[in-house]
Amino acid sequence: MSTRKPILTTKALCKSYVTEGGELHVLKSIDLTVYAGEIVAMVGASGVGKSTLLHLLGALDRPSSGEVIVGGTPLSKLHDRALAEFRNRHLGFVFQFHHLLPEFTALENVMLPAMIAGKNGQALRERAAGLLQDVNVQHRLTHRPGQLSGGEQQRVAVARALMNDPPIVLADEPSGNLDYVSSESLHNLLWQLSRRDRRTFVIVTHNLELAKRADRVVELFDGRIKSIQESQGRHAMSSM
Repeated sequence: MSTRKPILTTKALCKSYVTEGGELHVLKSIDLTVYAGEIVAMVGASGVGKSTLLHLLGALDRPSSGEVIVGGTPLSKLHDRALAEFRNRHLGFVFQFHHLLPEFTALENVMLPAMIAGKNGQALRERAAGLLQDVNVQHRLTHRPGQLSGGEQQRVAVARALMNDPPIVLADEPSGNLDYVSSESLHNLLWQLSRRDRRTFVIVTHNLELAKRADRVVELFDGRIKSIQESQGRHAMSSM
């Protein structure tokens, strides 16, 4: 990894939900440190809390107790509007289903995070076009999501996640909806972007080949961290 500077930390993080059958404890006292510039893969069986943890790390939900600290900022100190603004500036998201707006072009979808932040203008269009070139879909700027392949849609989603230049990108099964060739291509893209920009990626995945390429693999079991292992594939790099 490029540095040992912590960029994201959790302290005694817990998340519970009230159900008809009583209180459901999904996450139980998670302590985790993610370092700037590294790629962390989170693995584990379905239902162990991986996506819930990712949502807490990304300020998409609040914990029942404990703390998430991003870049030195405790998220619990931010009220809802400030939290939304912080999330838009400092965190990028890529999900299994791309969540692109169907009525917008690829270029317009990439611009959305900046537009939400109140920005506009030719400079943003040029940045969005540059990001689409970075992810090799520069020839699809004016196409809408329905005109793109699954792999192209995910590449547009990656470009959108990078629009505000966040130091951290969180990805939830980003290749889970793609075929093998598209998955490998997307994985290579994420690794290249991380290494080129020294950007931090936290990726929830069931794909063991993807996990092997991460700097560290965090395994969850029954709402707790079962193990954290250095990956043998930390220096793996492939061309797109």
